[in-house]
Amino acid sequence: MKKERASIDALEPDRYILATSCPLTPNRKDELAEIIGPRLLSLSDIVGPDELNASLKDHGEVERAHLKLWLSSSHVLDSVVNASSHAFSATTEVEIEAKVRVYAQNPSLADAQSTLEKNHVLIVSGPPGVGKTTLAEMLAYAHIGDGWEFIAIRSLEDGFARIKDSQKQIFFFDDFLGTIALDRQSLAANDSALAKFMNRVRKSPNARFVLTTRAYILNEARSISDRLADDRVEISTYVLDLESYTRAIRARILYNHLLVGNTPQTHINALVDSGQIPQIVDHKNYNPRIVEWMTDAIQIGSFEGADYPKAFLHALANPQKIWEVAFKSHINDACRHLLIVLFFSGSFGEEIAELRKTFDALHGTLCSKLGLPRGLQDFEDSLRTLEGSFVDIQDTTVNFINPSVRDFLANFLIDAGLLAAAASSSQSVSFASAVWEFTKKKFLLSPAKEIIAREFHGVTEVLKSRPYQRLVDGNRIVFADSSNSARVELLLEWWSETSNETFFKAAADLVRDPPQGFDAWRDTNALLELVVKIDDGDYFGAHSDMPELKAQIEGAIVTLLEQGMWAEDLKTVSDTVEETQGVSLEIQSALKAAIVTEIDNVDNYCRDQDSSSHLSDQAEAMKVLGQRAGIPDWSLSSALDMIQERIAEIEEHETTSSTSPSFSSSSLYNEEFSDEAMDALFSGLKQ
Repeated sequence: MKKERASIDALEPDRYILATSCPLTPNRKDELAEIIGPRLLSLSDIVGPDELNASLKDHGEVERAHLKLWLSSSHVLDSVVNASSHAFSATTEVEIEAKVRVYAQNPSLADAQSTLEKNHVLIVSGPPGVGKTTLAEMLAYAHIGDGWEFIAIRSLEDGFARIKDSQKQIFFFDDFLGTIALDRQSLAANDSALAKFMNRVRKSPNARFVLTTRAYILNEARSISDRLADDRVEISTYVLDLESYTRAIRARILYNHLLVGNTPQTHINALVDSGQIPQIVDHKNYNPRIVEWMTDAIQIGSFEGADYPKAFLHALANPQKIWEVAFKSHINDACRHLLIVLFFSGSFGEEIAELRKTFDALHGTLCSKLGLPRGLQDFEDSLRTLEGSFVDIQDTTVNFINPSVRDFLANFLIDAGLLAAAASSSQSVSFASAVWEFTKKKFLLSPAKEIIAREFHGVTEVLKSRPYQRLVDGNRIVFADSSNSARVELLLEWWSETSNETFFKAAADLVRDPPQGFDAWRDTNALLELVVKIDDGDYFGAHSDMPELKAQIEGAIVTLLEQGMWAEDLKTVSDTVEETQGVSLEIQSALKAAIVTEIDNVDNYCRDQDSSSHLSDQAEAMKVLGQRAGIPDWSLSSALDMIQERIAEIEEHETTSSTSPSFSSSSLYNEEFSDEAMDALFSGLKQ
């Protein structure tokens, strides 16, 4: 402060106020008052941390408007840590606090929250590494701290199973298009359920839904799917791109990572002294993900402090090289094999036990094929080596530490030999499906596609026997693998590609005796669409037993319809029937009977429902189904009246619509940020 006295006197302010985060004793305040001089009108104008915190308690709206202040408070952190249902339940208070401290709040938070509050659905879209998941996490943490239940879902089935209109719930689906193959058939099987869940959330007074996806994937999906091209999806989309980050925000992101992270002090000093921070902040390839990487001690451990500024700029100039050097030079073959297995294990990671089974198979195959040494502890040693640098382990789940690892591997794995080994090593249906979808995308017209397909011949027993669902916590059923209808289609695709009778026979066996049976919700419409593909003739090709297989599939569809389905699911099947020529009379008859049964039993259905939004969706579906099935007007009206009466009963006891936290969108983010201001900011990091 002694250095500031000259500036204070030169400015000649009417009143000078000093605010500091440094603890102040009464004696220290007296000393500061003497240094500041006559421009300090009162000792109360020297504000320490105790006064700042007291003021925030008196002005709670200020604290809540600034996410970093609010989430840093102890009671909110406790709420986040103790939220047992959210995806970050294993995250410690220290880790959450670190994420909040690193986050550079900017207008995107307030803008995204505004879209979420208005539409109840928010799709955060943008390029890789721009901070989509971070933005979603901050929104999630804020809602948890405000008393909302946070539910991270890996499938739409998870969402439908958990939504309750009477509870404040925020659902999070990270990279929701990442696991869907972007062809018309695969997307069609998913976009209907997605649209249905979005509509359900929009109608619910207490539900919110946040999704993330890369912009180019969303744009491609919209060109294929009419449902994703819908205006309601458009207005719920928030595009986060680097243009959203002003120079000041970019600088603050870098500053926060250096301040909070574990960057060696020697490296920080060298970076500040180099004068190259403006070049980093203004670099054309600036990306928060690269900043995160280049401020992590593990990743930059091979650089001397003096070389750090140059290495940072090199990483920005050659972002694709970041993982390549580490992957090819810093880890052994067993580690690389483990990363390959994880790549095909899904976007949400894999349980250690499942990962080990597939690793043992693939590692053994590649070691034998390439003459590599193999040890009994290769899995444990590899997992230990990769943790913290390539992978993150939460409880018993392993996932990539950063999405950019997956991006790098997507290019590295364009290798027919590796894919063939992965195919033959498949221990689950979802793994085999992921390998095949990747193969189709990368080797569309290549002879390698047939070679790789043949390697799945030893996997047919897995498809025919592996359960698709399992019981957890003693009372909750979750989907554990691909549906039986997806397995039949997978086998037919392999047969079509190779003409190997093993695949066709396995498909027929699976239709006759599916493990755990076909599931009405997952399989009915999928099997109907499979029949459409068989009728196409060119899709799979001709086989002497194809008519019999088709008849068996149609019989399975009839059985599922006879077992009963909700009106919304019946409408999905009915939509396919309406759009398709040549659907068998047996299926049409079973569909009509199922519609009649659903409408006749509406009273029983209503008694079991406590969600007004779900009932509204059912009513809308029944209107369409009733007209298509020729249900008498009096019968349909009676059913709809029962639903409306039940909705009225529920709404009498429902809580009012919940509102989400709101955040500041300060104009400070748009102010000019000079090199001098940047130097003043970063100079405080030197020691």
